[in-house]
Amino acid sequence: MSRGWLLAGVVLLYVISIPWYRSPDSSVEIWFGLPDWVAVALGCYVGAAILNALAWMRTDVPEAESAPDVGSDEGVS
Repeated sequence: MSRGWLLAGVVLLYVISIPWYRSPDSSVEIWFGLPDWVAVALGCYVGAAILNALAWMRTDVPEAESAPDVGSDEGVS
């Protein structure tokens, strides 16, 4: 799976986690000891964290040039 698709999945999970699909008069069910909308939101956040970690694993980070040592006089004129 490409990095772009993983990040799109993160965005989608954040959108799903918002409980705007619930009507104000709907009854609250308890899942895993939590209201259903909280359990869905937490599941989405965990899924987003996993997809984000996978996206970072697929990201190439270029090597930084070595910086001079803090205590050295290198680069000081």
